[in-house]
Amino acid sequence: MRHLLILILCLTTVYGYSQDTTATKTPSKVKGTLVSSTTSLPLAEANIVNINEVVGTATNDDGEFEIRAKVNDTLHLSYLGYKSIKVRVTNDWVKFGNTEIAMTELALALEEVTVKQLELTGYLEVDMNQVPITSNNRYRISGLPGQGYEAGKPNLASRVLGAIFNPADFLYNMFGRKPNEMRKLKKMKEDDEIRSHLSKRFDREMLLVLLQVTRYDLDEIVNQCNYSKDFINTANDLQILDAISICYEEYKVIKNSKERKNNKKE
Repeated sequence: MRHLLILILCLTTVYGYSQDTTATKTPSKVKGTLVSSTTSLPLAEANIVNINEVVGTATNDDGEFEIRAKVNDTLHLSYLGYKSIKVRVTNDWVKFGNTEIAMTELALALEEVTVKQLELTGYLEVDMNQVPITSNNRYRISGLPGQGYEAGKPNLASRVLGAIFNPADFLYNMFGRKPNEMRKLKKMKEDDEIRSHLSKRFDREMLLVLLQVTRYDLDEIVNQCNYSKDFINTANDLQILDAISICYEEYKVIKNSKERKNNKKE
């Protein structure tokens, strides 16, 4: 009888552990309510995107949403006029249901910026110390695609020299070092909610979050894919997504072609 009890206890423990593990790994749905931190009123039509699962949704008139997610997934929440936030899905959230999340309004007042002009004294040694070593000037290399390069930025020399010796290097390096993020392009294009959100946006924020790239790199990808400056400046986020997706597909074709040629040589 004692052995039977021990066996039952072990089976119960294993079963409970397997259930908990399954709940952690299997995508389920989490519910939440977005409210303003200042008014406590619900925020309707806010954008919610699961960065890991690459699915999106929006809040209803009561600020409520439901989205597919599993434990440790990250949700990106954004709403016009409010500071975007990222929240991690916890085990308690999955188990116990609706969670209220407060979003903070963006500051309306801009910080006052004082611009100090150079005041030359006429003494060379004194005036030289006032002149900044780096500036914010942009330089363009004739004959090469690109909007230009900014002096004083990190890795300026490597970017410029890379473009001189091989203008395609930027795309190979960018796409090559972020294969997982670029694979998300297909999922992003297939999700109607995400496409709907992106079609109404022009701030590139959601694209930066999903692709895990900087604003500079995102602009350079589109630029190096031979899209015009007017397109980059006026396109909505969905158009930018489609442009990058087309460019990435072309990159994969070229990459595979080069690999086949290299294999034949060997």
